[in-house]
Amino acid sequence: MSSVDLTKLGANQLKNSTSGEMVEVSSLWREQTVILFFLRRFGCQVCRWMAAEVSKLEKDLTSNGVALVGVGPEEVGLKEFKDGGFLKGEIYIDEKKQCYKDLGFKRYNAINIVPAAMGKQVREIASKASAEGIQGNFSGDLMQSGGMLIVAKGGEKVLLHFVQKTPGDSASLEDITKALGISTSIQAGEKPQCNEDVCTR
Repeated sequence: MSSVDLTKLGANQLKNSTSGEMVEVSSLWREQTVILFFLRRFGCQVCRWMAAEVSKLEKDLTSNGVALVGVGPEEVGLKEFKDGGFLKGEIYIDEKKQCYKDLGFKRYNAINIVPAAMGKQVREIASKASAEGIQGNFSGDLMQSGGMLIVAKGGEKVLLHFVQKTPGDSASLEDITKALGISTSIQAGEKPQCNEDVCTR
């Protein structure tokens, strides 16, 4: 059972990355079920790969009346992210990072970010992203973590609340479709296997 307070969260303001308009978060689920994908930052290679993965579901989501929305904690790297076409959905900015706080998306510090960012899981996804031609950079807030929230139409209930424990964590396509109660023929990208030094596909 999720402990997300949708009334409190829904009152937060997000900035539409295209129009610049400020909207209440609740407006995103008022008329349809929504997947809110909270990126660590737009330049993050792993985040870009995760965005491309969840975007594989675009046709299934659209046919089931589900919106895919990306949320970033700042505008740094936004243009490059949009130009890369990594996410097939609208993109918003949480300028105050209030949604990130309310959803329990932790911030790293100078001591714990290095081991977290260099972990095996992150290296595996970065290797897969590179193999697929997805690059990244180190611009922006390196300390923010992210996650995902799926909310039923009208804010009826939380269907999935996923919080990253490491920068390489992501909700699987299977978890997402199961939470939504939809089926898909899309295959998730195969994460490479890594030992301490080498990643293979």
